[in-house]
Amino acid sequence: MGGRGRPSLAGAAGGWLAEQGRRQAERWTLWTPVAFGIGAALYFALPREPKLWVALAAGAAAGLAFAASRRWSPSRSITALAVLLACAAGGFGVAKLRTESVRAAVAPAGEGPQRLEGWVVDVWSPGAGGQRLLIAPARIGTWTPQATPIRVRVTLRGGYVPSPGEPIRLLAAINPPPPPASPGAYDFARDAYFESVGGVGFALGPVATWDTAERPPWRLRLTMQVNAFRWALTRRIVDVLGPATGGLAAAMTTGHEAFIPQAQVDELRIAGLAHIISISGLHMAIVGGFVFAIVRFAVAAWPWLALRVSGKKLAAVAALAAVGGYLVLSGAPPPAERSAITAAIAFAAILFDRQAISLHALALAAMAVMLLQPEAVTEPGFQMSFAATAALVALAEVWPRQVKEINTPWPIRVVQGVMGWTLAGAAASLVAGLATGPFAIQHFNRVATWGLLTNLVTEPISGFLMMPGLALGALLAPFGLGEAPLHLAGFAIELLNHVAHAAAGAPYAQIIVASGPDWTLPVAFLGLLWLCLWKGPLRWAGLPFALAVTLAPRPPAPDAWVSADGAAVAVRSGTEAVLFRPDVKLFGAELWARRRGLAPLEDEARRDAAFACDHWSCGPGAAAPVRLAAAWNVRRPLKDGRLEDLCQTAEVLILRNDQRPAACSARLVLTGEDFARGGSAELYRRPDGTWRVAWAQTARGRRPWTWGADIR
Repeated sequence: MGGRGRPSLAGAAGGWLAEQGRRQAERWTLWTPVAFGIGAALYFALPREPKLWVALAAGAAAGLAFAASRRWSPSRSITALAVLLACAAGGFGVAKLRTESVRAAVAPAGEGPQRLEGWVVDVWSPGAGGQRLLIAPARIGTWTPQATPIRVRVTLRGGYVPSPGEPIRLLAAINPPPPPASPGAYDFARDAYFESVGGVGFALGPVATWDTAERPPWRLRLTMQVNAFRWALTRRIVDVLGPATGGLAAAMTTGHEAFIPQAQVDELRIAGLAHIISISGLHMAIVGGFVFAIVRFAVAAWPWLALRVSGKKLAAVAALAAVGGYLVLSGAPPPAERSAITAAIAFAAILFDRQAISLHALALAAMAVMLLQPEAVTEPGFQMSFAATAALVALAEVWPRQVKEINTPWPIRVVQGVMGWTLAGAAASLVAGLATGPFAIQHFNRVATWGLLTNLVTEPISGFLMMPGLALGALLAPFGLGEAPLHLAGFAIELLNHVAHAAAGAPYAQIIVASGPDWTLPVAFLGLLWLCLWKGPLRWAGLPFALAVTLAPRPPAPDAWVSADGAAVAVRSGTEAVLFRPDVKLFGAELWARRRGLAPLEDEARRDAAFACDHWSCGPGAAAPVRLAAAWNVRRPLKDGRLEDLCQTAEVLILRNDQRPAACSARLVLTGEDFARGGSAELYRRPDGTWRVAWAQTARGRRPWTWGADIR
């Protein structure tokens, strides 16, 4: 019987699996954008730039395979597999074509100060060094037009901030976009490449007006006119509400973050509410939904119109217009563009009598975004947005629908409604938080302990008070009628700030978690998508994969870190990172420390207890956790005997200049020439006492955004 039972058991299991597969017959198309994204991600993961003919050949081969399967394959499964392979090849090819289409000049390194003349395109969010401008240069020093970047980003030294559209002249040090802060970290230069920002730098003096008769191209003039309106509206909002609340209100209305106090940003980040600052899916959904609800209610309240038009479709048209207007008002940054596409597809589905919120609509939105911006697959905003949305739509599919009795007294209906909305809101916040958790850990290394609670509390504040008030305020501001709704939004922002302040000050408000191995995030993303897209009990097979970032062992932390120019050094001491120069490259040092699960130690007194430091160098003391020395002088020599002393006392010597000592007892000496070639570095001490160096440029490979636009 046992022999007969085993085949029957296997047959039953096979039949059950076949039945589970048949249940996916209407859902396999949901995997087409996943396959497309995998193809695009494979392109961006390559260590070297592929030839264009490789991408075209792969796409052609996949297309032929798909056509052949449709013509001769009797199996729908084989046809579906061919479609997914074709989508993957298409994602690879579209990513390559997109890279070629935006290829432009990149500023050379080490050119020294340059006289820059051009037009202010926009005022960007401030960086660690001060306010930043996006400039369309007409000329830079003696650079040829072919060598002049399309856009450059310049940090001001303070003082006057010109408005978009103004022609300006300034002296600036301009370099290529910065490389990753550490090997394997997020590559901001790739974002700059696809935004046509070919140079970044800082002003060496005040901004002056450029008297010129030159006229920029009409598209640039139109862009600057829109940005000038946005900047004027930003100033008006801040004047009405004040910097404390007006800065955040302006950021959520026009995308300008110039007036948000840094302390407020820090509290929002610790409380898990920093996503409110950046215009994304939440803002588009609230604005579009608010306009949709108002128009539909207005149509229903006018019987003559309600009998002649579809209130739902008219409201969808108005919501589409609102989303488009908000996109223009926000300055159309990539996250807002992606959110607008998603919202537009949802409202367009209403116009064509389709379900607005569904996994199929989300798949269409994801495909549309990746066709336009295939580089989005590498960006945390895209990953987190679509992961959260997919999880929420999947939750809506399985959420039980309660039967409503007609004769229920209205007080009971009110209580039931409040309880239902509260439970649904808590479930939505929990699911969205769990879906975005792996990305927050891997990219930002922060876990907001009270984030679920703060988002649950602030959701009605932002949805019913803040965003409607800002929308009405922006709409009525040109007519001088926007102050009342702006004050309503300001009241809501004050409530939000109180919540953020309380959460940021609560015990264990933020936990620093080291990033997992590189393979964990793609595995977690695919596991999460399996949970959302598969129908039936087999969906839970994706759960352990979705937890890959959380469960995977962390790689060993390096013993030291050096910035890409050799100017900043940090050494690991237990769970802390001792910074040699806390006032230099602090942003990069903090990024590296968090990525490795370390707390950056900016206290110079604690540093001096282990290292002997002066203005130009640091050497190891008796209590140094790592016998590492560094000198960051470039042209000015160290005092007599200092370099020899560092050579004698250190195992590793870091020099920012290229003056390698002729005789040095240090086991490893790295100079400015090494950093110019390899970028930032992580240093690991092997058990035998030798050292291994991991370079950022090696991890980046040779791509157009890593070594310049002339690399092919």
